[in-house]
Amino acid sequence: MTSFEEAETEETVTCLHLTFYHPCQGNKMMFRCLNFCKREQVRADEMAKFGRDSNICRYNLMDTRVSRIQFSLQFYRKLNSSEICFEIKNMSKKTKLMVDQTELGYLNKIDLPWKCIICFGDYQILAEIQEGESVDYFETHLHLTEVPILQERCLPSLQPIPENGVSSTSFPSQGKSPIEIDENES
Repeated sequence: MTSFEEAETEETVTCLHLTFYHPCQGNKMMFRCLNFCKREQVRADEMAKFGRDSNICRYNLMDTRVSRIQFSLQFYRKLNSSEICFEIKNMSKKTKLMVDQTELGYLNKIDLPWKCIICFGDYQILAEIQEGESVDYFETHLHLTEVPILQERCLPSLQPIPENGVSSTSFPSQGKSPIEIDENES
């Protein structure tokens, strides 16, 4: 047997992709302490904290409106399962944290969906979990965008639907206006 055949099987690593947006990032540089475009390993027993206190938080946001610890992410494995998850907890007493449509008050926590938008103040963070097998550590991969994430994820603008329930754009070749008919007529 060759050393290649005897080598241990490589484990895939769970990666949490986080894309950050703030409307004033160009002139306020609140993301200047974040390490973008390079994967960073985080031990499974560490809590990934986001906030402005560089002594406590691994991911620093340089903004006085951000709490010392804004939120934390905990990596864990579900009971009696091999499924790897993240739990997000709001650590701010002053600011509510929105995870998609769920509002989290101080010390509230939920499982982080596989793809979601995290919002607080003017901050928008798109979180996407890339599944892996390793239970010893996970990776974070931070990205920066100049386009509001909420606009990117929104559904195409919905046209108002007329009272008859049929949109005129549904049948463009039909130039007629709707005709009311009695249900008993055929």
